[in-house]
Formats: sequence, structure tokens, C-alpha cells
Amino acid sequence: MPMDEDAVAAIYRDHGAALRRFARGAVGSDEQAEDIVQEAIIRVWRHAPEATAGLRAYLYRTVRNLIVDQHRQRARRPHTVTLTGMDGFDAALDAERIDELLDRVVMEEALMRLTHEHREALVAMHYRRLSVAEAAAELGVPAGTVKSRCFYALKSLRAALDELGVER
Repeated sequence: MPMDEDAVAAIYRDHGAALRRFARGAVGSDEQAEDIVQEAIIRVWRHAPEATAGLRAYLYRTVRNLIVDQHRQRARRPHTVTLTGMDGFDAALDAERIDELLDRVVMEEALMRLTHEHREALVAMHYRRLSVAEAAAELGVPAGTVKSRCFYALKSLRAALDELGVER
């Protein structure tokens, strides 16, 4: 049984912007991203998942699946020849690039859910590969604080990725 229109409007209002950012990062076009988000909302409306606790994860999975379906559909179409020659299209590399891009968008979304202090410590230690002492000096906090912030940042990051529907 489909949801009522007010519930669907609330879902779109609450999750639409984040889903558009996620889709835009993968497809590169605002129009395509909006189409994908609208299709995801329509699917939620039609299928009305029972549990609303995992609704955000369900929406992200639906958007991701729509992006992959769209990519596969484009890959099945015949390639066009331009006057200057063939476009260097390799479907396997393109699919790999899309997966990398989706991973990056999901990770950025998850990192944005961390507190500023946790995100700073995590980026310094894990992305910039600074030592604990270097990160502590740069952040202006004791080394123990850097370790503690990284520990809790990783816990929060795992929780955010679980909420986004990322499977381990």
C-alpha cells in the first residue's frame, strides 16, 4: 500500500537535498541528479518500506542503484562515431570510475556528519598521514587528545556509514 502524499512530501523535504548532492557527485548534472532523486522518492512511495528507522539508508541504496542502472543503460547503447574519431570509451573503466566517485561522495557525506574537531583529527592522521605528534602540534592540542578524537571519530564515521547504507 503506497504512502500518503504528505508523508512523501516530508521525505523529499527532509532527504532531498542530501540525495541530490549524492547523485550530483556521481552523474555530474543537476538535472540528472534531480531525476534520479525523484525516481527514488517515487519508488519509496510505491513500495512504502515498513521500517522508517533505516529510511535514509534505503533512499541512498535506491539512488545508488538508479545511478548504476542508468550507467548500465548508457553502456548498452551503441557508441557514436565523431568526425574526429572514436570516443575512447571503456565500460569497465567507466564503471570503476563511477564506483570510486560514489565511494568518495559517500565518504564526504559521512565525514561531514562528524564534529569539526573529530574531522580535523581524522583528516590529519588518516588522510594527511601526520604522526600523532605532528597532528597535535598542528591542531594545538595534546597528543592524547588527538588519539582520543581519532578513536571517537572512527566510531562516529562507522555509524554514519552504516546509516548511509554502506556494507562492511
